[in-house]
Order: sequence, then structure tokens, then C-alpha cells
Amino acid sequence: MKFQMSKKKIVLGVAGLAAALAIAGGTAAWAVSDDDGPSVTGPEADRAVAAALQATGGGKANSVERDSEDGATWEVEVTKPDGSSVDVRLDAAFAVVVIEGDSEAPDSDSGDD
Repeated sequence: MKFQMSKKKIVLGVAGLAAALAIAGGTAAWAVSDDDGPSVTGPEADRAVAAALQATGGGKANSVERDSEDGATWEVEVTKPDGSSVDVRLDAAFAVVVIEGDSEAPDSDSGDD
């Protein structure tokens, strides 16, 4: 019984964090993936998104995944308030490693190769 109450508190805490991110100008709806294994979820992914949105001055997080390029641990794709897309790479402490222009258009289904 205690486990169920504790689990409920954890779920409410995560929901509260997601709501705080949404209020802060970001969005709590993003795709979470890891190219090398199962999906990445939880508070660390939320922290990566928050750090990326802070670094870009807001916008919308389109995806967050584990990364190893340029010494990073996280990669967050962000559409900035001006409409441009960037990849924000963060280290394990959620500090920015590099922000690069994203070469892929968000939600692109063109298939033109």
C-alpha cells in the first residue's frame, strides 16, 4: 500500500514539472528517443529540455535523445521563437556543449532524396 502512495506522489511530481515547463514558455510534449536503445524518459530528459530551452531563449522542444557527438550526453532539437531549428547538445550536467543549426526541417515528410 505504501508503494502505491509513493508511486502516486512521483507521478504527480513529474506532472508538476511538465506543467512548470509548459508555463515557462516551453512545451511538455516532445518525442523522446534513444538511437541506441529504449526510449529515454523521466526527470533527466525534462532537465535536458529545460536547459535547451533556456539556452535558446525559449521555443518548442521537438525531440530529446541520448547523444555522444562532441562530448555531449543529450541532444535536444528545438524550434526557436524565430522559427529556426537547432540541435542543442548538453553534457551530463546539462551544460551546453554546442548549439548547431538543424539541417532537417521539423516534421518533414518529403522523401525527396
